[in-house]
Formats: sequence, structure tokens, C-alpha cells
Amino acid sequence: MTELTNDSNSEKTELPLAGTEILEADSSAPSVVESTDESAEQSVDENGSSSKSIKALEEEGEIAADYLEELLDIFDLDGDIDIDVRGGRAYLEVTAGANSNLRVISEPETVEALQELTRLAVQAKTNVFSRLILDVGGSRQARVDELTKVAQRAIDKVTASGEQFALKPMSSYERKIIHDLVSESGLVSESEGEGRDRHIVVKPQA
Repeated sequence: MTELTNDSNSEKTELPLAGTEILEADSSAPSVVESTDESAEQSVDENGSSSKSIKALEEEGEIAADYLEELLDIFDLDGDIDIDVRGGRAYLEVTAGANSNLRVISEPETVEALQELTRLAVQAKTNVFSRLILDVGGSRQARVDELTKVAQRAIDKVTASGEQFALKPMSSYERKIIHDLVSESGLVSESEGEGRDRHIVVKPQA
């Protein structure tokens, strides 16, 4: 069942994993600073594809929901798909009852892989890059909780040592979460590196 709104774990599948591991990195590792403005990147991460209309994002969600429904049928999994628009992105949440077998695909790494596959499916239909977010069985909140712990460890290290600390590469969505948490702590964070190597460096206030 797909619901459209206009509001602006033990088993794993054999799907290829496309997610990035969220761990701390050695602060001595070399990095390349891009020439882009960091505040602009954070704004893009927060607002997503701001050039897309609500209608276009809803269409993205419908295409993604159709794709996910087919996958659920293939794997004989139970689940309802809710579509929303949040922060300039289509947001899809797959939910089911307590006794559902949805846990088979609710591991964070598997959800990241499914998210990438779903984005590609949408792009194939629309010819436009998709930044949709997928949540399966509350896995997205689990990732936020994990990122919160990672950010706090980095904040504690920088506060105690007065020296910068680098994290391992993350997606733009995950980096936005870290940026917000670091900002709330009173420290400074910047993204460095390019492509899949892009990561956050947490620094003390100047």
C-alpha cells in the first residue's frame, strides 16, 4: 500500500552493498580541500535538490515506491510504503508490523544499497539524478543514532586535545547530520577530499 502526503535485524540479503562504513579515521591521513564553499555544501545537503518542485519530488516518490513494491514482492516481504517530501528530497519509509519479515532488509548497510538501487531506478525513468532517502523499519533513525555517537566522540577528542580530528568518508546526507551536531557543540567542521573520499574534519574554534 502506498500513501502520498504533501508535507513539504538479524538476517542480510545477498544484494551488493553500496553504503559507506561510518567509523573514525586517523587524523594524520592526508586530505585534499575542495575549492567549494563549505557553507554552500551544508545548505545543499540540508535542502536537497532545491530546483525540483514538490510535484517532481512526489513523482520521484511514486516511481521509487513502484520499484520497491516489486522488490518486496520478489523477496516475498511484507511492508507498506509511505511517500513524503522532506528538505527538498523525496522520502520513502517502508514499515510493517512487529512480526514482519522486513528485518531481512532493514540492516543499515542493506538499506544503503537499496537506496542506491532505488535512486538509479528513478534516474532511469526521469533522466534526472535522484537524492531520495529510504528508511526501512526505522533503520534511518538507527543510523542517526550511530552518527550522533561518532560525532560526540570526535567532539570530545577535539575538545580534549585542541587538535583537529578527521572522520572516515560519508555520504552528503550523513555529513550534514555531523555538521549540525558539531555546530551545536560550538566546534567547527569542514568537508575535505573528493568523491567517495570526501569526509569531515572537526576542528576547534579559531
